Amino acid sequence: MLEKVYAYTDGACRGNPGPGGWGVLLRYGEREKELYGGERETTNNRMELTAAIRALESLTRPCKVCVVTDSVYVTKGISEWLPQWVKRGWKTANKEPVKNVDLWQQLETARLRHQVEWKWVKGHAGHVENERADRLANKGVDEILNLPNGK
Repeated sequence: MLEKVYAYTDGACRGNPGPGGWGVLLRYGEREKELYGGERETTNNRMELTAAIRALESLTRPCKVCVVTDSVYVTKGISEWLPQWVKRGWKTANKEPVKNVDLWQQLETARLRHQVEWKWVKGHAGHVENERADRLANKGVDEILNLPNGK
């Protein structure tokens, strides 16, 4: 029987592109773990994807995972768009290269180890765990901005 883990994920960006951060709150029963990080020059969508990737990659064994995100880009991308992109050789319906293909491929690989359910929640609407993930993502941005030579 696989353990059920909840992964609350969020991304943040100050400027788009600009310095960005990602945050994850993992919950397994009563146990919690917080993860976060940032990049100097990125986009909000890249940070949303990175949060989901880091959540799945951080799990040391296969699990049932409910990824909760406020990103329509991530939820629609993984459940609706990705299968078509793969069929078309990572091209959009307009035959353009898929944006953030490196991260989409990492996410696809990371999710294959687990049984993943994707759940969208409205951002900044008082969802306690989503708000915590948002604070972690912003902590990732803050740390990037406080580095020597940071902008």
